[in-house]
Amino acid sequence: MRLYVNIDHVATIREARKTDEPDPVRAAVLVEMAGADGVTVHLREDRRHIQDRDVRLLMDTLRTGLNLELAARDELVELACSLAPIQATLVPERREEVTTEGGLALSGEGDGDHLAGPLSRLQEAGVRTSLFVDPEEDALRRARDLGAEAVELHTGEYANASGAERGMELGRLARAARLGRELGLAVHAGHGLTYENVVPVAALEGVEELNIGHSIVSRSVFTGLGEAVREMRALMASARDRVSEPGTWLEPLGY
Repeated sequence: MRLYVNIDHVATIREARKTDEPDPVRAAVLVEMAGADGVTVHLREDRRHIQDRDVRLLMDTLRTGLNLELAARDELVELACSLAPIQATLVPERREEVTTEGGLALSGEGDGDHLAGPLSRLQEAGVRTSLFVDPEEDALRRARDLGAEAVELHTGEYANASGAERGMELGRLARAARLGRELGLAVHAGHGLTYENVVPVAALEGVEELNIGHSIVSRSVFTGLGEAVREMRALMASARDRVSEPGTWLEPLGY
């Protein structure tokens, strides 16, 4: 399973003072050296954290790959096509939100029609495409019909749940991952994943990539960025062995 580390919040600290440090590009180098498979950044329309300069320098610097998250706005899609990162993930975006609050609205017929053009343009530029979706059957089937190559399952509701409700949300993710693979989609997951809740998600069959940012950047304040990445990779690597042990709380879900 691949780990892409989202470094948006390194840029958030920088933009709090509108200065030149900490530099997310330097953070990306440390993340790679610690074993991450790639770097994720969200270039928002309002440029609240990651800037165009960051994306351009990351493209020149990274030895792994860049997953560029963006809304399906012409200006942003044009930039992504010109830079051609390894992957672009189209996400919903509202200016008043603190962070992305859910997946793209793809539950009904005709939903997401505006995404077909950007997806096609990105693919023509040689960029692997992904859509950020809720773990729902309609959204997955619509993503397939629109021509996306991958989906990133929104794990926020799982992360915010507890007890039996968390088990139910994990079941939703498991079913979505299975359906996504059956539909021929690559399946990724992310949002709200932490050192405390990542193992059950990392254990799901069919999920090939996790995108994790805030928790790793937060932990790095105390441990350093390299150690924070290594600890997360170790949890992911052990996930399927750990949840397969007798008596784990995944057993009632039928795994």
